Amino acid sequence: MFLKWLFDRVVSFFGLIVLSPVMLVVALLIKIKMPGGPVLFKQKRVGKDGRLFTMVKFRSMTVGHGGSSVSVAGESRITPLGAKLRRYKLDELPELWNVLRGDMSFVGPRPDVPGYADQLQGDDREVLQLRPGITGPASLKYRDEEEQIALFVNKHLNNE
Repeated sequence: MFLKWLFDRVVSFFGLIVLSPVMLVVALLIKIKMPGGPVLFKQKRVGKDGRLFTMVKFRSMTVGHGGSSVSVAGESRITPLGAKLRRYKLDELPELWNVLRGDMSFVGPRPDVPGYADQLQGDDREVLQLRPGITGPASLKYRDEEEQIALFVNKHLNNE
């Protein structure tokens, strides 16, 4: 475990340095294309042992959308730039900071929002024993999650 901890810290540190020019360009694009709001999106998430931490991502939605914490592809609250950032996973680059701080790891379960994680029961709560990751099995399996949710919602709305 120490080697994974060390790997996460070292790689995230150098990743932040190497990717800082890309992150600067993304930040400038957000300021220009999506004015009137912050560059970063911050949200409380549930981490290892159920502890809350603040996850940081690049903002990809309009400000004050008041929508659900789960987003669906094609939603009007996701800006055109935000859709591109999400498609290429550039919105997740600031999470390197969470890895450097020790709130997250590179590989692990996705961090859940409070409320969803509170509903976990029995063996499902074992996921809280792990440090959440930027990527993991669910991220790979559901890499097009927003599109899958949109298809599911459209299918079920049309069948009613």
